Amino acid sequence: MATSIKDVAKEAGVSIATVSRVLNDIDVVNEDTKKKVLDAIKKLGYRPNIVARSLKTQRTKTIGILLPDISNQFYPEIVRGAEDVSNIYDYNIILCNSDLDIEKEKEYLRVLKEKMVDGVIYMSISLNSEILDLINELDVKTVLVETKDREGVLPSVTIDNVKASYDSTKLLIQKGIKEIAFIGVGKDSENAWGDRFIGYEKAMKEAGIKIDQELVYFESMKVKSGYEGIQKFLKDKKKFKGVVCASDDIAMGAINALRDNKLKVPKDVSVVGFNDNFAASIFYPKITTISQPTYDMGSVAMRMLIKLLNKKELEEPHYVLEHELIERESTI
Repeated sequence: MATSIKDVAKEAGVSIATVSRVLNDIDVVNEDTKKKVLDAIKKLGYRPNIVARSLKTQRTKTIGILLPDISNQFYPEIVRGAEDVSNIYDYNIILCNSDLDIEKEKEYLRVLKEKMVDGVIYMSISLNSEILDLINELDVKTVLVETKDREGVLPSVTIDNVKASYDSTKLLIQKGIKEIAFIGVGKDSENAWGDRFIGYEKAMKEAGIKIDQELVYFESMKVKSGYEGIQKFLKDKKKFKGVVCASDDIAMGAINALRDNKLKVPKDVSVVGFNDNFAASIFYPKITTISQPTYDMGSVAMRMLIKLLNKKELEEPHYVLEHELIERESTI
């Protein structure tokens, strides 16, 4: 027979109401009494009925994490950072993978609302008005990671994606490379990915280099895009000495396509990635890339969300963490 809250109260020598206050972390209970209750819970192996408890407190101690692509090595470390902090504060996690599908994202937001999550950490493929309106309609506390909405309404944790891509493009320019291609997504993308083209564009214009639109390939952030982008440039007989990629996956695809066409990296073409996935450090050649503090992004976002859930003011609603340009073997 399962242990009940009545059994805990009897073991601790307190009222059921006192046990309830301890379980709901209400401060009126003194430390000695709280210890008795917690010891009794541990001894009896009591687990509170989450559904009943949530109906009473309107809190489930559950947080949803929605990410766009679980196969991308970038996201698991963010989740790990968020989960480590959630464990400290006794929150549970529901992980949702939208698989780069905007309709799936919207459906997961509705499901998380139905599951009565207390809040959501949201990594989105698009922050268009339709998504933002849905978040507002569902009225779930939300913190964005990797990107921010243009109006800055929702709290966020990001890096400066424009500056990061600017830095990687400028690195190639400083090495004397002027014919620089770009593979990623367009600047009209409603998330951080589009900012990476803006950074490339800014560095090229600042250096007085005209961008050849036939050396720009917009598709996705996956390996396939890197491979297909290079194949298109070569098929069109375009000359280029450098490639700025919006992700490490793209960079790996690009390097493989160059290799298949008997071009050497970096001797013939220098390639820069973005994210510093583990694979970037062991790929051949090891990839020059932008490193994001992924674990910190997740942990900071979770701390922000828990503060919001406890009605505490955020010292900073939009954290912009530092990125790092890491030079390896894929650039001259």
